Amino acid sequence: MASFGLKVIRGVFGAAEHVAPRLGGRAAFELFCRTPNVKALSDGERRAVERAAGFMAEARHHRLKTKADCVAVHEFRPGPGRGSRGTVLVIHGWRSRTEYMRTLIDGFRDAGYKVVSLDLPGHGRSLGRHLNMVTAVDAVRVAGEWFGPFAAAVGHSFGGAVAANAVAASVKGTPPLAAEKLVLIAAPSSLPAIFDDFSHRLNVGPRSRVAMADRVKHLSGRPLSDFTGDRQLAEAPVPTLIIHAPDDREVHADHAKRYAGAGDHVSLHWAEGLGHRRILADKDVVARAVRFVAEERQPALH
Repeated sequence: MASFGLKVIRGVFGAAEHVAPRLGGRAAFELFCRTPNVKALSDGERRAVERAAGFMAEARHHRLKTKADCVAVHEFRPGPGRGSRGTVLVIHGWRSRTEYMRTLIDGFRDAGYKVVSLDLPGHGRSLGRHLNMVTAVDAVRVAGEWFGPFAAAVGHSFGGAVAANAVAASVKGTPPLAAEKLVLIAAPSSLPAIFDDFSHRLNVGPRSRVAMADRVKHLSGRPLSDFTGDRQLAEAPVPTLIIHAPDDREVHADHAKRYAGAGDHVSLHWAEGLGHRRILADKDVVARAVRFVAEERQPALH
């Protein structure tokens, strides 16, 4: 049963569709971009952050200025006695943070990579309460200017979509992220589909949805329809590994199939039974991601 608050929001957007759809669309977009309060952690989230305190103490911490705010970037050196094989950029998902990416980060460190992990705006140790694809790509741009080029960009959930958008230079005026490879784990591939799900849940009507899409075009310089993973990866043929669980309840498996349809440079691995979050801590998933990044690129045949 829907909560009272959700019923009120649905009622407001339903009314706005009839009397002020542009205003309703802009309000819906702002709500869509609102990030969770990083101080209001659940008991499980708080325990996870506390358990990762020693892990985070191993990193060098940076604050980098973006166009809108400051973001926290955490620099992890390779494991003891290992020379650097390059730098990997790790990007977490919505309502996540660097601490939750520990298994993945340690996997790359153990393989000899330096890892730069970005706390997206409004998450972890970064500032703000607002995040969208434009501000996320800008945060990645700044991380790339300081620490790139990267052997790979690795993202989970929304962070995977951000990595794909950054490499594809989907935001006008922002150069492509310099990354030799991409690993996208449980990542959504279609911003229009995400908007549709959000709008359906909150009763945002079709005229208000047009106003939401207009806001995307105003901020990014591109229409909402351009923000699909197959289109982006087709235009930026970086070797890409998609890892997804068929039972993922937060990001449907169809998103992985869409990415996989971008071309022969994209490979897809199904991680059976790992859902949306357990997939991050699975040792086989981490090993597969590290192995993909470490593999030498084969020269093109002519």
